[in-house]
Amino acid sequence: MNPAELVEVVTAQVVVSGRVQGVCYRAFTQEAAIELGLGGWVRNLPEGGVHAEIEGPRKKIEKLLDRLRVGPPRAVVTDLKITWKAATGGPPRFSIVD
Repeated sequence: MNPAELVEVVTAQVVVSGRVQGVCYRAFTQEAAIELGLGGWVRNLPEGGVHAEIEGPRKKIEKLLDRLRVGPPRAVVTDLKITWKAATGGPPRFSIVD
């Protein structure tokens, strides 16, 4: 079997809680996702959290999730809720949306 066929491409819906607005969390997420070659988007939630949809190889998404659990220097992450689903063919580049 070709190694490329072993890569599981999935989508992760992530809701991050804590002090994650006003601390460059979305920019941190975008930079890390682009560095890992992942697609998707990130946005602030009205109640103060951050919501992201990330698509790509599961192992790379898991690396991003490890970074998101810590966040940028001024962030305080208290929880990450992750929902895994089948890849949706979302945006190939990772962006910040409103």
